[in-house]
Amino acid sequence: MELSDEMLKEISYVQISKYRTKTMKSLDGEVLIPSQIAKNSGIRTNHISKVLAELKAHELVEYINSEVRKGRLYRHTDKCEQVVKNLE
Repeated sequence: MELSDEMLKEISYVQISKYRTKTMKSLDGEVLIPSQIAKNSGIRTNHISKVLAELKAHELVEYINSEVRKGRLYRHTDKCEQVVKNLE
């Protein structure tokens, strides 16, 4: 299956950052808070917060409980699932 130009751009965007790649892979279909993502990926929590904001801006992750500031639950979007599949 041939990938669209937009999807190739998103894959490239993720691949150029080891933090983005590790963050997306650590979510792996789960719903997690940033501290759990940091623990799974081996990345410091302050970096995870920045990476999650970047990935959310690209619509690769979303949070479920937007009303809370601390302890937000993050998960992959459908778009992210396609990107992760093509990272390997």
